[in-house]
Formats: sequence, structure tokens, C-alpha cells
Amino acid sequence: MHFGKISQQQFLNEYWQKKPLLIKQALPDFISPITPDELAGLSLEEAFESRLITGSIKTNQWQLRNGAFNQQDFANLPAQDWTLLVQGVDRYIDTIYQLIAEFDFIPRWRFDDVMISYAATGGSVGPHFDYYDVFLLQGTGKRRWHLSTQDCELDNYLAEVPLRIMKQFKAELVFDVEPGDVLYIPPKVAHHGVSLDDECTTLSFGYRAYSTQELFEFVDKPYPNQLRNTYYKDPQWNNSKQPALIPESAIAQAKILLDIDAVSFAQFVTKLDTLDIQNLQLFEYDNQEEKFDSRSVYQLHPVCKIAYLRENNILQIFINGEAFKFKGVSDAVLMDFCNKRSVDPTQHLALAQQLFENNLLLAL
Repeated sequence: MHFGKISQQQFLNEYWQKKPLLIKQALPDFISPITPDELAGLSLEEAFESRLITGSIKTNQWQLRNGAFNQQDFANLPAQDWTLLVQGVDRYIDTIYQLIAEFDFIPRWRFDDVMISYAATGGSVGPHFDYYDVFLLQGTGKRRWHLSTQDCELDNYLAEVPLRIMKQFKAELVFDVEPGDVLYIPPKVAHHGVSLDDECTTLSFGYRAYSTQELFEFVDKPYPNQLRNTYYKDPQWNNSKQPALIPESAIAQAKILLDIDAVSFAQFVTKLDTLDIQNLQLFEYDNQEEKFDSRSVYQLHPVCKIAYLRENNILQIFINGEAFKFKGVSDAVLMDFCNKRSVDPTQHLALAQQLFENNLLLAL
């Protein structure tokens, strides 16, 4: 990914979790791997979590419907002012999954999923703010983004509306984006994106927001009231070319909130949510007759979360919330796999076999 007039490290120093940044032509040769019609096709399938939103801030008449949808649902939509959202597309479509590597200057264990939206002219989900970080890559068409740091409070939402839409929203920045542009939005920056045409698709690369409550519950400790609605904040990242590494600085940030050891933190950040656990179980069931092929190149299943610690020169690997030990594999090979998420059995047979036996690999 190109950062234009600034360096990658400058982005990490000055923008990550601090302020938004529009990166024009961050991916200048980008051609969206999914069309609006193909996205609509995904929303007809039960496997995908999808939503249809109609409405605009002109009337504040909003409607939300959850998929899976059918052809008639789309036939009944108005000509303008509607949006389709499909979550977790990276779990199923490899070309989308491979795009995540463009953002590996942020640790991969912080990553959540890729959501893709299509919006007819005027379509939006209304002005809102989140607690997570997101890179918004424009896929097709054009969108106008309005951003604001004002009134980003939980009591500033419309009542009796099926979406979290801000009552007061005053734009401080306005950006028009086109294919290949990336807009970074940090936590608690309100944003409102409106489609400017009937071709508008946006790929949202989201990074998890760890609430203090989640952390306390994970280590089974009482949650103090004074920390309500607080969130873990990242340390100052340096692009180490090791997206799977959990540095000591990240654990130190967690310790600001609670007394948590490095292993517990690693288990926490690699644990899967319920839907991903179900996806992995279904994959295991569907592939129970699959035989290991030593001539295939394999990659870690897209739902998997992997990370490692290096403490006192001891390497510890964590996959999907559990510590893993591998026999007959060097630390260098293990770290390379964690960072690249792929393995060639012709070079590293023992590692590939052990991962395959644990139902963690997909053949490429």
C-alpha cells in the first residue's frame, strides 16, 4: 500500500488511533474482485451475515433488515437511498482474504474481518461512530465521506431507530473517494458516507476494539465501574515485518487496564467468536475425508487467528485462543509460518502435517 507524501512509519506515529487520513490512490492499480451483483448474490446465502438499510438523513426514516435475502427483496427496493452490507467476506473469498496483507503493517492479530458494502445513489448507513479502527478501500464507484470528532457520545443517538445514527452531526472534513483510495478512520471519529452513483462498493478492513469489560471477563476478574466504556489502546507500533508478533509494548498497554499475563493476553487476542468457531467446525466436518497432500501448498484457514510471543528467547505460538507446540520444527520456520500464514510441505513437512492434523489448513 502506498502512503503518498508520508511514510508508513509516519502513519503509525501520527495517525493510527489518533486522527483520520485520506490516502489517495493507496492501491493505484486496484480492481475490485467483487461486483455489486456478486455481492448481492452472497447476501442470498445463509453463510453470510448481511443487512439491507434504507433511508437518508433528509427524513431520518430508516429501515433495517437482516439476510439471507431473496431476489424479491432486491426487486422491492427503491431506486435510491439504500445500502447492502455483507460481513466477513474474507472468510469465503480468497481474493478478498489476500488483500488483508496490504495492511500487515498493523499486527494481524488485531484484525477482525472485511465487510463489503454496496450503495445505490444516496445510500448510506447514517452518521455514526465506532470504537474500532477501519481502513475503507473504495472498490467501485464514488462515495462522499463526512467526518467529525464532535458529539461522539453514547447519548447522541436517535431513539426508536433500528440503527445507531447520531442526532447531532456536524462535518469537519469532507472527502470524495474513488477506486483505489483508502480512508483511515480511528476510534470515536464519526463518519457518514454517501454514495454518489449506482456503482458504489466499499471494502471495510476492520480492527477489533477490546473493551476493558471483555478483558476482565476473560481472566475472570470483577469488572470495576470506573473503567466502564473504556477500551484497550495500542502502543506505538513499529513496522517490524512480523505481523503475528505480540510485542511486550502491547502487553504493557493491557496491564494499564488490569493485571494480565502475556499468555492470557495472547489467548485473548487470538480467540475466535462464535460464528468463526462454527465456520471452522463446518470446515472440519466437510473435510474429514480429505487426505494430506505433500505436494500441495497450504494456507492457514481464513477464520484462524494466530500470534506468537518471544519471552526470554522462548517462542510460544497461539492459534484460536490456544497455545500450540510443534515437534521437530525450528523457531525460525514457526515464526515465518505465523507471519506468512502459509506452508509448503516440500520444505517444511513436519509443520504442514501437524497443522493439517489439527484441521487448520486449506490447500491452495
